[in-house]
Amino acid sequence: MIDAWTAAQVREAERPHLDAGEPLMQRAADGLATVVREVLRASSVRRGGRPARVLLLVGSGNNGADALFAGESLARELVPTGGAVTVVPAGSRVHEEALAAALEAGAVVDDDESWFGPAGVSERLAGYDVVLDGLVGTGSRGPGLRGDALRVVQAMLGAGAGRGAGGASAVVVAVDVPSGIGVDDGTVPDPLAVLAADVTVTFGGYKVGLLVAPASRLAGRLVLVDIGIGAELARLPPAFSAP
Repeated sequence: MIDAWTAAQVREAERPHLDAGEPLMQRAADGLATVVREVLRASSVRRGGRPARVLLLVGSGNNGADALFAGESLARELVPTGGAVTVVPAGSRVHEEALAAALEAGAVVDDDESWFGPAGVSERLAGYDVVLDGLVGTGSRGPGLRGDALRVVQAMLGAGAGRGAGGASAVVVAVDVPSGIGVDDGTVPDPLAVLAADVTVTFGGYKVGLLVAPASRLAGRLVLVDIGIGAELARLPPAFSAP
């Protein structure tokens, strides 16, 4: 059986570790970066030796920060060899420390409005090998996406991004959960506003929405990263269990 928990339960399990000053976000980012490296290695033949390029879709919350800290690690490896890590801010703010770290490592910010329309995205997206969806996660309020996060996802979908779009498309890696799904119930409030993931890298424990349809069908391959809260989650009754 695979057990899954609600967002509130995961936060409860995290609390004592955060209070103790443990670097849960850095552990999550390190695990995320490791998975992206594996994806890039698998796509190296398709690239034909071209340096790898990674696109970060960054929202205001912790998922955006996870993406940025992972981007920092990736940029230190990719940029010196001619690769790139590009940040597209799509929230009311971004995590300042994480953004500063990514920029210092060689990432660049591209906040051009063309990322929010399908015509502009089609041309820009073609040069990227991986897209990290760090727009919203378990802390989002209300169903579905709003504002720039909604605009960029709709533009990506209009440009043919997402799982099943074809072998030449960038691999979409969701940070913790695909943005816009019902994390606690597996609902999809707006099927035209979720970027289907090829891989979802989730932290600490599985979330209910990753195992329950229809949201589970948008999560792709699930990779669980241990951030050190397993013992606390084990004390909480799972909100859902799947065979």
